[in-house]
Amino acid sequence: MAHELPKINELHIAVIGLGYVGLPLAVEFAKKFPVIGFDIKEERISELLAGHDSTLEVEDSNLQSVIVRAPESETATGLYLTKNIEELKICNVFIVTVPTPVDKNNRPDLTPLIKASETVGRVISKGGIVIYESTVYPGCTEDDCIPVIERVSGMKFQADFFAGYSPERINPGDKVNTVLTIKKITSGSTPAAADLIDRLYNSILKNGTHKAPSIKVAEAAKVIENSQRDINIAFMNELAKICSYFEIDTTDVLEAAGTKWNFLKFKPGLVGGHCIGIDPYYIAEKAEEAGYHPEIILAGRRMNDGMGAWIARRIVKMMIGKEILVKGSRVLVLGITFKENCPDIRNSKVIDLIRELRSFGCSVDVYDPWADADEVRHEYGLNLIDLSLPIQVTDTYQALVLAVAHDEFKTVDLSVKPEKLIVYDIKALLPRNSVDGRL
Repeated sequence: MAHELPKINELHIAVIGLGYVGLPLAVEFAKKFPVIGFDIKEERISELLAGHDSTLEVEDSNLQSVIVRAPESETATGLYLTKNIEELKICNVFIVTVPTPVDKNNRPDLTPLIKASETVGRVISKGGIVIYESTVYPGCTEDDCIPVIERVSGMKFQADFFAGYSPERINPGDKVNTVLTIKKITSGSTPAAADLIDRLYNSILKNGTHKAPSIKVAEAAKVIENSQRDINIAFMNELAKICSYFEIDTTDVLEAAGTKWNFLKFKPGLVGGHCIGIDPYYIAEKAEEAGYHPEIILAGRRMNDGMGAWIARRIVKMMIGKEILVKGSRVLVLGITFKENCPDIRNSKVIDLIRELRSFGCSVDVYDPWADADEVRHEYGLNLIDLSLPIQVTDTYQALVLAVAHDEFKTVDLSVKPEKLIVYDIKALLPRNSVDGRL
């Protein structure tokens, strides 16, 4: 006989992983429920206890308003932060929001997810619910994660504990489509669990939920959201390559085509980040295991993964065209984060551009006012330089590449542009008559 689920007013939530996804969720749930936020990184816990979120997803005042210094009551609202696994034992809902990366061969790496499942297995009690938010392939929750919890806890799924899947839809840096305003997909391992999970999320969301008929459906829905976007951008990137052969401007073409009512207004660019540049590999891997080779999804990935190197080669050709000596030249790249006005550097494809330029003998400097210098050094081995704003173009560099559309870069001063300088604008942010090329 299955153990009884807790009632909605009896929920004590643990959020495992306090990054771009977990922290905003923990803060909002903490306004309605007692919440314990857990992260294995001591520096992250210390930072949050000091009232600051370096990801900038949660405003400091909002964070500070919910933090409690001890889990004084199992019924009091508030967010208690810890790296001590044992303190999670008082919880009966566990929301897992850890990363799901790929390895060097673009194969899904479930290591963070498995370790988080082991953590849940150590602390979950009968009647408990585990909800996964990490992007995975269909079947991952029930086939890969739940068995880990069963093994570690000694309990039986669907009898002693239950599960759900509610995929994250956080868009780093987006202050409009937030955890409160997005519509959330929910699902559960039993009808009763699905209903409770749906009620839980609806207690904080402004635009409600879509309750999927199964966990697998919810998993598949999430992974194809980003795959669809990836494919559409890949088509725009292929268009940009074609336009370069015809010597016409891609933006002009898209503006003209965009006058048709049903034209999808995607733009070319570097496709990085921890979602769009990774998620398609999850569905592709599982499809191939099932015996189907996903041609369109992988073709889109190949196109987007190769854009950084292709742009670098275009810049080199332009330098040669201006009789600029490539080997030994200095290049200034503006931006290293994976998107504009956001400090997130995960899976930034700007690094592909930099590495390709270096392979031609260029010396590359990188400036980004949003990125954390220590994080960039650790992740990519790059030392960011410091510049004063607005950026003045001098003959120090032979090429300037605007790679990320941070607001700070809109004021780049190109009024006095050295003759022996290539300016390439990947984001079409600068005045057209001031640049030598754009994507």
